[in-house]
Amino acid sequence: MTKIAIVGCGLIGRAWAITFARAGHDVALFDRQDGAPESARAYIAEVLPSLAEFDLLNGATPEAVLRRIALAPSLPAALDGAVHVQENTPEDLAIKRAVFSELEQHADADAVLASSTSAILPSLFSEHLRTRERCLVAHPINPPYLVPAVEVVPAPWTSADARDRTASLMRQAGQSPIVMKREIDGFVMNRMQGALLEEAFRLVHDGFADPEDVDIGIREGLALRWSFMGPFETIDLNAPGGVRDYVTRYQGIYETIAPSQRRRVDWAGPVIETVEKVRRERLPEDELGARQQWRDRRLMALAAHKRQSDRDIKS
Repeated sequence: MTKIAIVGCGLIGRAWAITFARAGHDVALFDRQDGAPESARAYIAEVLPSLAEFDLLNGATPEAVLRRIALAPSLPAALDGAVHVQENTPEDLAIKRAVFSELEQHADADAVLASSTSAILPSLFSEHLRTRERCLVAHPINPPYLVPAVEVVPAPWTSADARDRTASLMRQAGQSPIVMKREIDGFVMNRMQGALLEEAFRLVHDGFADPEDVDIGIREGLALRWSFMGPFETIDLNAPGGVRDYVTRYQGIYETIAPSQRRRVDWAGPVIETVEKVRRERLPEDELGARQQWRDRRLMALAAHKRQSDRDIKS
């Protein structure tokens, strides 16, 4: 079996462990914080039965998946024999530069060194390394065992082999890689999400809509299509003649809107009082944890539905 090293066992690290172990890989967990790997494995043990309930363990039992996840006593032990290293340390450039120096020192020469960072460009944490051509970003939407999209982001010097091996590994693990041609702040997903959030805050700040009405627009509107297709496929199907026909018909609407979308509002300014008030009225703070669990079970159900839909299409 292929060995994957997980360095950093917090929220993202433990989710990656489930993703790779479910796909049949041996996973080694390492974290310098005392007790973190043990806590991660205990969390994983609690989650696996729910994934089995929705048939999201590829036919394996929770016990079999858990047996593939081992606790490494040291960083060199975790990295020994690993073909892929997934780093999940804090979003701090100095920390990541130091960690990647250690990864380069101890990992096998042909191992890919990938970071889960959501914001730091791969060039910034790998530029000082001797083997920087094997470094890149593999950024998931959490949790990756329920949300398959993962951004594979190369630095200017990342080799095509490292990029392609990472994309292939992700596909084998049931993920859907977004293979970027080059790095840019925010990558793809946060740039798209950021554009939506900018408009959501602007609409509330300027008094055009309440936060709940904006949420309805996504939850009961756009997201129903977006759970199965992206923006380009959406518009390709929304005009009789396809995407070019859509652009011909509707580009003028967006040209009119665009100038008003170039002004930022401060998310932490007065608008946050309105947004937080509405959210806490709908969901008290002490119920956040229960709602997060509800969200994850809904994601499990959606993932199971989409898998079955894919099987039906292929059969």
